Amino acid sequence: MPRAATTPPKKKAPRADGEATRARILEAAGELFAAAGFAETTSKAIAARAEVDLASINYHFGSRDGLYRAVLVEAHRRIMDLADLQRLAQSPLPAADKLKVLIDQLVHRVTDEAGGWHLAVIAAELLAPSSNIGVLMQSEVPMKMSQVLPILGEITGIPVGDPALLRCGLSVVAPCLLLLIGRRGVPGPAQEMARMPREAIVHHLHCFALAGLRAVGRDYLQKG
Repeated sequence: MPRAATTPPKKKAPRADGEATRARILEAAGELFAAAGFAETTSKAIAARAEVDLASINYHFGSRDGLYRAVLVEAHRRIMDLADLQRLAQSPLPAADKLKVLIDQLVHRVTDEAGGWHLAVIAAELLAPSSNIGVLMQSEVPMKMSQVLPILGEITGIPVGDPALLRCGLSVVAPCLLLLIGRRGVPGPAQEMARMPREAIVHHLHCFALAGLRAVGRDYLQKG
């Protein structure tokens, strides 16, 4: 007698619980770090806000320092996303227009009225860098600069890999990030500029950056 065909057992869908818990811890930590700072925020407070036990923090992030580094990475991603930069770098726009889009994206994100904990976290880290900022300098910044520098190289004529082009990259990005300090209510030019209409800020920074890049490029070619 033939054996009845058996129905193979259904494969269980991968559980998303772990990723959801990790995201909840990250969000809770970001909010608390933004409000009170890293030094004043305890793992216990983060666990209570995320509604998890302390072991969950260690399981997903290794330690409070590991959690803070993950928060820094996520905050940096929300301000400057690698996928956005890759799309911009690969677009058919002229380099000068790509530069304007880059500046517009940065200004929009750091002056967004809706705010977000990521802005406060990055601003605090820029004003008083901790040893944890190394996670950005070793991974996030190099990856993202690798998309930005070819755009600047096209404008200046400076080859990618030359330290002069890296200086150009810092000169373009730094004024945009300076607006974060204005958001923190620190009196001074940064706060005044942060109050300007976004279009005016973008236009000024783009004109200034483009003129500077072209001047640096001419100087580089003359010396070469």
